[in-house]
Order: sequence, then C-alpha cells, then structure tokens
Amino acid sequence: MNETTTEDTGSAGPSEAPTPPLPQLAARSAVGGALMGLANLVPGISGGTMLLAAGVYPRFIAAIGEVSRLKLRRPSLVVLGVVVAAALASIVLLAGPVKELVVHHRWVMYSLFIGLTLGGVPVVWRLIGQRDTDGDGVADGPDPAGGRTPASVWIGAAAGFVGMAALALWQTSGGGGDVQRDGFVMLFLAGVAGASAMILPGVSGGYLLLVLGVYVPILSGISAFKDALKAKDVAAITEVGLHVILPVGLGVVIGVVVVSNVLAWLLKRYRRATLGVLLGLLVGAVVGLWPFQAPVAAEVGMTLKGQTLVQGIDQDTGEPALVYDATGKTLEAEDLPTAFFRPAGAQVGGAALLLLVGLGMTLLIDRLGREKPPRG
Repeated sequence: MNETTTEDTGSAGPSEAPTPPLPQLAARSAVGGALMGLANLVPGISGGTMLLAAGVYPRFIAAIGEVSRLKLRRPSLVVLGVVVAAALASIVLLAGPVKELVVHHRWVMYSLFIGLTLGGVPVVWRLIGQRDTDGDGVADGPDPAGGRTPASVWIGAAAGFVGMAALALWQTSGGGGDVQRDGFVMLFLAGVAGASAMILPGVSGGYLLLVLGVYVPILSGISAFKDALKAKDVAAITEVGLHVILPVGLGVVIGVVVVSNVLAWLLKRYRRATLGVLLGLLVGAVVGLWPFQAPVAAEVGMTLKGQTLVQGIDQDTGEPALVYDATGKTLEAEDLPTAFFRPAGAQVGGAALLLLVGLGMTLLIDRLGREKPPRG
C-alpha cells in the first residue's frame, strides 16, 4: 500500500505522529518557544534541545523549510508563529535578571551552566545511535546497522571540540579584548549564532554569544529596549532598536533560514559526522565555562571596545568615574574582561553541587519531553 507524506497532504508520514489539533499544537509550541527563549539567554543549554524536549522540534524545522519555500500551511504557520512569539516574550522578560546574575554572581551561574551543557551530551549521543529517515535530526527508531560507532562520529566530534575549545580559550585569554564588540557586524553575527542554537540540538546560543564577547551587551540592549518601551521614550527606542535589535534580529532571521536548510542537507547526507561535530561543540563549550573567574580591576589607560579608559565624570551622578575617551560613556561592571582566581573550598563544593543541579535539570527536561517511538 502506498503511503502519503506530510509534504503532499499534511497528514502523518510513516515515521512521525499524526498532526495534533491546532489548539494542542499551539500549546506545545508555546511551551517549547518559552523554553527556547530562556535557553538562548542561558549559556550552556541549547534552544534546539528544548524544542526536542517539548516535542515540537521536527515540526519547527519543517515549518521553517516550508515557509522559506513559500509553502504556507496552517499547522506550519501556527508552530512557527507561536514558537517565535513565545521565545521573544521569554527573552524580553528575562534578559535583565539573567544579565544581572551573570555579572554579579559569575562563578555561581557558570557552574550551573556547565551542568546544563553536560546534560545535553546524552541527548545528542542518543541521536547518533538512532536512524533518521526524514533528515530532521530527530530519531525515528533504532539504527538497523547497530554495532560500533563509526569513525566519522569521532572525527567530527574531535573537530567540533577543537574548534569550540580554541574559541573559548581565545576569549577567556583576552583575545580581541580591544575589539568593538557591540558594532553592527558583530551583533549581526551574534544573531546568526543565536539562530544556530534554535536549530542545532546541543549547541548553546547563549554560550556562543558569551565566547564572542557580546552576551552581556545584547542582554543589556534588550533590557534597555524594554525599559524604553515602558517609558515611551522614542529616542531611546530608536537608538537601541537601530544599534542592537535590528542587527541581532536580521542575523536571527537569516541564520534560521540558512542554518535550518544547511542542517537538513547535512543530516540527509552526512548524519553521523554532523552529529559528531555537534557533540564535539557541546563538550568543547565546557572549556570556556570555567566558573572561577572574576572581572579584572579597571584602571586608567585600559583599552576596551576599541577605546581607552580615562578619568572623567559620570553623566548620571556627576561623580568622578572612569569613562571611555571617545564617547564619554561611563564604564560599567559588565564591560570588564574576566580573569581566573583560586577558589576557596566552599566555592569548589558549591560549584560541584550546582553542576549536578544543572545536569539533572537538562536530563529531566529531556526525559519528560522524550517522544515514544511510533508503534508498528
């Protein structure tokens, strides 16, 4: 008997569950979108993994592909629209609190992030051991080949680990410390990086932003944009919108379309190697999340954001402060680079406990959201 596909009729294919009613689909998409938005704020946890946990990942990827090909079906529009809206709401509401926690309680948050990161390893490893008949990155059942893990997985994992670890070490060693990290091009690239995390299970958008050095500037911009909207400050809305929201938003839109289609192509042709690279990226992310680091002491003559710090006056309080020589803006705590420090015993124990908490959180979300394999 011939089987119809979702592309032809919108009904279920041989390896996926039937499309649920639109209200149920919208509800699951809202949960997945909210979790994805939170994941993009938290270095270490992947937005793609959260969509997997909510059970809407394959439909989200399919919806992006259909819309990018101008094939507009109601279920796809519902999934895409609700996921994006819920993710944006989560980001806008939580960007400020998450930024403050990272800036003022760095070792605590980084310890939690490491656990969240490591919790994604079993998710990606399970995909490696499964077959995927439709190329959406979601396991459809046991791999009939079975046996040993092919060499392509380990080669891909090694390449992903080396690349991510090198990027992390470059950032934590102060590489590019004098680069203007909140310029249009850098923020556009940050948007592309964030989009990758929405698509790639196991890759954390927040972490990529962290190692690029734009994590705090973007969260600050989102928080400032929200405050400007509340105050109905048109000038501030325009400034933040043009300098932060626009470049990041363009990067996200372009990144989602490009990365989703590239990922689908790679998974159809080089599934094991591609998943191996994702696994390596995930494990390599831990290198840059060493928790015991703190902001360095600011001093006159230090170069940040391509500018030199000089003694000046805080424009808001009128008190003496370090300011940037070119713009006159006051130095903020979030602008300072970090350096490693020797932790106390209590900090080591606390970090280990937080790591286990983060690990348990990711594993629990994965277990609760794991879909049962199709019957028959």
